[in-house]
Amino acid sequence: MKIKRSLLSILKKELTETNKGLVIYGPRQVGKTTLVNDLLSEFQFKTLVLNGDQRGEWWELLTSRELSKFSLLVSGYEIIFIDEAQRIPEIGLSLKILLDNFPKLKVIVTGSSSLDLASKISEPLTGRIYSYKLFPISQGELRVTNTPYEMEMQTEERLIYGSYPEIFSLDGTLAKHKYLQNLVDTYLYKDLLEFGDIRNSSKIRDLLKLLAFQIGNQVSLSELGSSLELNKATVDRYIDLLEKSFIIFRLSGFSRNLRKEVTKMDKIYFYDTGVRNVIIGNLNLLNSRDDVGKLWENFLIVERMKKLQYEQKIFSLYFWRLSSGAEMDLIEEIEGKLHGFEFKYGKKTAKFPKSWTTGYPSATATLINQTNWQDFVV
Repeated sequence: MKIKRSLLSILKKELTETNKGLVIYGPRQVGKTTLVNDLLSEFQFKTLVLNGDQRGEWWELLTSRELSKFSLLVSGYEIIFIDEAQRIPEIGLSLKILLDNFPKLKVIVTGSSSLDLASKISEPLTGRIYSYKLFPISQGELRVTNTPYEMEMQTEERLIYGSYPEIFSLDGTLAKHKYLQNLVDTYLYKDLLEFGDIRNSSKIRDLLKLLAFQIGNQVSLSELGSSLELNKATVDRYIDLLEKSFIIFRLSGFSRNLRKEVTKMDKIYFYDTGVRNVIIGNLNLLNSRDDVGKLWENFLIVERMKKLQYEQKIFSLYFWRLSSGAEMDLIEEIEGKLHGFEFKYGKKTAKFPKSWTTGYPSATATLINQTNWQDFVV
């Protein structure tokens, strides 16, 4: 099933209206190459396509830093598309040369990890690029071709198997399980281990499993380190690498007014629930699981993040908790306004903490359950 990606219209507008380079980040297998190919198919530009995973005769020219060799490489082309650019040494400097010396040449770059790519391009390309993040399929993208009822019927699938593009074309639990296992084993750690200089891959796999069991909970780096026989600094570094590989993301505690607000420990969530589930080896149906509430929370937070990013909002996301135990699952700050959300699976209700409404009287407090979740993420 071909699903139109939300970024397509945004990239199309940028490609026609600006001369900035376009950089698209996202995990492997999320559809970056397909997205760019769909974008290019809407134009008649003569395009040079280079793949960082496959060295060719072009490699020496692009990494030479010599303007004459760059000219030889791109002469006659209107667009250069560099896929998996994080594998090309000092790609930031190469892109700077292209953008500074060939103003009519349009440049599109994808990277499956920001581990190496972001550091290589951020400084030399300041003001020269627009960066975007491509996620697994969003609920907003699915809504284009699915009715609200169909979306509701697919909720359990999304919580269990996630939303990587290929999942939607697979039939049967075995095929989906095999795909997710292969995704994790073959692709997920590929850039992480290569660029992160991880000497003991088993430690980071064990860390990821511990984090997968703790979604929705505050995470203690010291406790994780004790379990893994690693020091706190190493655990923090590994989590940072997992973030830059687009496997997990952190939510920090929100604090503005109250002394008892808890902010020292972050919560950690997965960009895809299917990846999370296969890491812990549990792809069971929801009626035989004890973590449905956690999956629901993870699903809603990441889908909200996709929605806001694709709408190009400027936002910050947090959780909120007091030492007394009062908490809100998600705090969203947009244009200086605070919105609090509590997530309940099914049609359960929630009582909002009085300390939230009194501490932040101008903020909202909203329950998200199965009666209104689509409005929240679509």
